Amino acid sequence: MDRYMYRHGLNVIYEQNAQLINKLIDFFGSAQKAWEASAKELLTNNFPSKDLIEKSIKARENFNLESSFAEHSKGPVKCTIPDDEHYPPLLKNISDHPPILYYLGEIPSNSFSIALVGSRKHTVYGKEVAFKLSSSLAKQGIVVVSGLARGIDTWSHRGCLAGGGKTVAVLGCGLDECYPSENKGLMKEISQRGAVISEYPLGTKPLPFNFPRRNRIIAGMCRGTVVIEAAKKSGALITAHLSLEYNREVFAVPGSIGSPYSRGCHKLIKEGAKLIENIEDILEEFPEFQMRCSSQQPLSKTEESLNKEEKELLDIIPYSPYHLDQIIKTTGWGAEKLLPLLLELELKGTIKQLPGKYFLRI
Repeated sequence: MDRYMYRHGLNVIYEQNAQLINKLIDFFGSAQKAWEASAKELLTNNFPSKDLIEKSIKARENFNLESSFAEHSKGPVKCTIPDDEHYPPLLKNISDHPPILYYLGEIPSNSFSIALVGSRKHTVYGKEVAFKLSSSLAKQGIVVVSGLARGIDTWSHRGCLAGGGKTVAVLGCGLDECYPSENKGLMKEISQRGAVISEYPLGTKPLPFNFPRRNRIIAGMCRGTVVIEAAKKSGALITAHLSLEYNREVFAVPGSIGSPYSRGCHKLIKEGAKLIENIEDILEEFPEFQMRCSSQQPLSKTEESLNKEEKELLDIIPYSPYHLDQIIKTTGWGAEKLLPLLLELELKGTIKQLPGKYFLRI
């Protein structure tokens, strides 16, 4: 266990500076030798600055390595390092890969993973697309990776679980924290049917600067990243650009030109990201992946079962909220005729009712 323990120690005293820690381990030949290196050895070989060397040596002297590592390798908490079979294989290929990962559950051995990311604030359309797309990927045996954040991340995880698949949540805090707190139940479910992973030691709070660093893990362990909704300045765009940097695929779901939550996606599409409407649009970029489905199903529900009046009504309802009064005015039908038809369309999964007697097509 020493090789785990010393990597854990380096991860703590160098505050998750993965690039530096990997450089130290490569130079000294092992994590233990890097941990035991003297200030003179570190300074002679131009490693950290003199101030950082002094700070790290002092931190090492005041750090109970054995006790700390015991806390990170007992109960449900486990560790993995790059030469383990449990470590995400693609993640090893990025230069600043985490020297150690802490995790709950079981990291899926299936290396075919796709990241689904997006805005914390989202539209009903974004939520529906995240859920359906993730569920469809899960049914093909693909691991869905996201960040457990509010919004699109949450619905991506939920969709994957609903599809019977395995999902991985990458945290920007320690495993003993849950951010946001309302996702505690979801985090537990993910750990039972996939994995929750973090490079941050236990006790690390969800500080803002942790999340951009966390995003490199999401991008690094996946074959591609799908952005579902994102503003012009968004953490999801950071993940997408990291994917490009790592020579992975980037996909974007188009949205309304009037929605601020789709501007980031449209920007990515203009820059060359692939516009997607279904999972086939994603998987055709990976010819080595043999799909187990033969038909191209769009993200929306099939409309084959609709009768003439239902189809006529569906054509009127837009993909944005539309009030019942407007529907009555447009169709010229009374409420007594419309309400049963609207209910039937909702049951068939083609529309959704919102508070205030608003409806929208999905």
